Amino acid sequence: MPDSGFSVYLTLFLVGLLGGGHCVGMCGGIVGALAMQLPGTASGWTLHLGYNAGRIASYATVGALAGAFGSLSLVAGPTLPLRQSLYVVANVMLVAMGLYLMGMTGALAWVERAGQGIWRRLQPLTARFLPVRGLAQALPLGFLWGWLPCGLVYSALVSALATGSALNGALAMLAFGLGTLPNLLLAGYVFVRFRGIAQARAVRTLSGLLVVGFGAVGLWRAATFSSG
Repeated sequence: MPDSGFSVYLTLFLVGLLGGGHCVGMCGGIVGALAMQLPGTASGWTLHLGYNAGRIASYATVGALAGAFGSLSLVAGPTLPLRQSLYVVANVMLVAMGLYLMGMTGALAWVERAGQGIWRRLQPLTARFLPVRGLAQALPLGFLWGWLPCGLVYSALVSALATGSALNGALAMLAFGLGTLPNLLLAGYVFVRFRGIAQARAVRTLSGLLVVGFGAVGLWRAATFSSG
């Protein structure tokens, strides 16, 4: 196997963290609108954490499905070559993700378009949980919000697919979701100022270059593993 589980989790956590500018751009408006409805007290923080927990739970759920599908693919074919192919594709998607963060939106825009059909069916369900009055609304609203079409999420899912296990896929997407958490918590409470910082060109470029670096290292390791 070209990569260890821990390194996959760490990489996806850092990708989620470094993708802060993109997360704020995609979801910051939703977070800001929801935060404005919440009381500025401990209960407000509880609800804010609640719908972020729901969002991350949706990532873990779809990660488990992707990992399970990956495990079926590995059983159906020659294990090592297929596992290597999935690993290479995952790292190519990391490179594309880095370019996307740097402003080259065409790198992953086609992936987001592919998810819009699912979102059109799920979006009307969000109205059932507004306004948010408690965790009974915050958690399912966050779970639905997690299905918002996002190239960053879809790219991370390829890595979850490559783990070849439902559990590992869920853990991979859990790590990614936890990486996005600080950015979106900050966006909810200091929305205007933080959005300007997170979307600054220098921040986006540096984050994109680091993510491209993760993918490039993964591809180098795959090439070394294949020739070794």
